[in-house]
Amino acid sequence: MSEDFKRKLKQYAEGSLPEDEREEVEREIEKLELYQGYLEELTESVDYKSGIRGGRQAEPSESENKRQLRKEANIIRRGKWKARLSNALTLLSLLIAVTFVSSACTALFYSMGEPDRVDLYRDVVSSAIAVTEPNVEVHLNAQGNAFFTMDLKGELVKQIGDARVSAGDYSIRFLLNRTNGPVLSWKERNTNGRGFARLPDSSTYNGDSEWSILEKLPEGTVSELYFSLDRLYETEDLLKLLESRNLTPLWFAVDNGQDNSGRSWVSDPIGFPYMPIWHHDDKKLESYSEEKRGLFSKVTSSLSSYPQVQANGDGELRNDNFKKTLYLLREYRAITKKAAPFMKLDETIGYVEQHGVKLYGAVVTGPTKELLKLKQEPWVRAPRVGEVRLWNWRDRGH
Repeated sequence: MSEDFKRKLKQYAEGSLPEDEREEVEREIEKLELYQGYLEELTESVDYKSGIRGGRQAEPSESENKRQLRKEANIIRRGKWKARLSNALTLLSLLIAVTFVSSACTALFYSMGEPDRVDLYRDVVSSAIAVTEPNVEVHLNAQGNAFFTMDLKGELVKQIGDARVSAGDYSIRFLLNRTNGPVLSWKERNTNGRGFARLPDSSTYNGDSEWSILEKLPEGTVSELYFSLDRLYETEDLLKLLESRNLTPLWFAVDNGQDNSGRSWVSDPIGFPYMPIWHHDDKKLESYSEEKRGLFSKVTSSLSSYPQVQANGDGELRNDNFKKTLYLLREYRAITKKAAPFMKLDETIGYVEQHGVKLYGAVVTGPTKELLKLKQEPWVRAPRVGEVRLWNWRDRGH
């Protein structure tokens, strides 16, 4: 082996060999692999003779021939593995570089816009949950990944009495602006309470068995109660009916004109929570200030607030907020279809725009014995008992 080739092999192993010479060395190594195979054949079938000792031709022993061949084979094998290691390190470095660049591009993509895509997609998904899952909400945290993916994860929460309790876990993955749908894990979900009787069917169902459940529950408990109404109500009117009671409204079912496949119960209701679903443009900037720090930096501070809502009023404000939420879901239809696959969005919007926001059911919570008083009200029909918890209630003053 020439000194020049040894030098090139050393630079090749160190990664400092120029590209044109590197390709030449790799071709030579490939040849060496062929040589190695040939030499291994020689060790088995050829009586190797060579060398001159003391000016006379000498015949080496078989063991010496084999040692020489093994030495040469080891040199070739080491060169081959160094080449493989170098290629592997090159590929690994390339993968790390691609991952780093894609992570930076992913962060840039989801941070663009006002609001940015993280906040916007989070708003769409949480709004879809709020209007299709009675008394369920989710607060999502974002986690950016490489290769233009992002995960939104959060805990599903219900309110029972004054306590907010975990109802399960929720996660959904985005690839750019697309998603394959969520992964939900419910914790002991009570499907008995999820649903409302359709009008006029609610007028023929008195719910004696459900009232009996409430009667048997002990005094020191709070419950979740679903019920239908004897007719369609304006939001303001239903709030007035609930105003003087020691309970908390949680969610209102909106008539969307769907026949629900002829069934007596609406298993996939559409509605809105008692507290409006505020969006980014509902926020009002109260104050803003900035202070320069050095030549190229500054510190800003701002104070913002959402509209004030009367506890038992502002029916129109609540209705407008519900319709605005539907329009947001329609604008991002592809995400909504995955987050709320059973929601008939276009039909619902068309019906609500034509007939207005009319309520046919509600979800409330409070002391079990206080909820039992609703049995005497002629406008309460078809009750369904949901979750029950031990006492955690602070009485409302009236």
